[in-house]
Amino acid sequence: MALSYSIREGLAGFWRAKFAAVAATSAMTVALVLVGLFVVVGYQAQQVSGWLRQRVGQLNVMLDEQASDDDAQQIMERARLLPGVDEVEYVSPEEAQKRFRRAFGEGAEIYYEEPFLPASVEVRVGPTYASSDSLNSLISEVKTWARVEEVVFNQPLFARVQQNLRLITWGGVSLGALVVLASIFLVANTIRLTVYARRLLIRTMKLVGATDRFIRRPFVIEGMLQGLIAGVVASGILWGLYQLAASYVPGLEALGGLWLAIGVVVVSGVLLGWIGSFFAVRRFIKNVALH
Repeated sequence: MALSYSIREGLAGFWRAKFAAVAATSAMTVALVLVGLFVVVGYQAQQVSGWLRQRVGQLNVMLDEQASDDDAQQIMERARLLPGVDEVEYVSPEEAQKRFRRAFGEGAEIYYEEPFLPASVEVRVGPTYASSDSLNSLISEVKTWARVEEVVFNQPLFARVQQNLRLITWGGVSLGALVVLASIFLVANTIRLTVYARRLLIRTMKLVGATDRFIRRPFVIEGMLQGLIAGVVASGILWGLYQLAASYVPGLEALGGLWLAIGVVVVSGVLLGWIGSFFAVRRFIKNVALH
């Protein structure tokens, strides 16, 4: 009975104080759009950083001159069984020469007569396995294989990329924390104003003997409704901004993250409405004067 009353009052309160409800919902919408944008950018940054670590952490297994096609095939099969290996590709001397020409352009003309680079096997590990310790462990093992002359790995470049990615990650986390804190502050203050506008109602309910929990429940339900509406509106805005950005940035949709952000936005809206209204009402219930 009390719960059904609280739900009815929460819904009625949303329509009864339309201006306050619109103000709180608008504030939450702005905050949730910021949170959603951060989730999308953060998710896609992780995808790009994983791809970058995977490419920079590539191992080039150089085969000796006596290695046959069967030897190369065996090495590829063994490489696929190594922990963390994601892709394995054979590069013939002819293909290596073509890549050399594309990389150096006109300066490579003196090497056009015949292939001079050895055959190799390119080994790429998964993003979660792309670390210095893991790669060095793989290198130590592959070097012991027959028909392997050398394993090439650009350790300085990989270390520099790892360091830059760590700086970017910490910068993103700091910025995200500021966005979340600003969102909570904005929403809490807006909801506090809407509750303050109905302080006389709270005082009247306390005078007739209503418990704090009974008084608080309709406001909390109203806040959660406001948060849900704000989450849906913010999701629509986020979807529109994402589609607009995807029309200008090719390949953006392939990175994903939109639906994750929409889920986070809707859930965060309900939580923000609940937390903001809960603490705002509790403060006024404790401080309201009965005389």
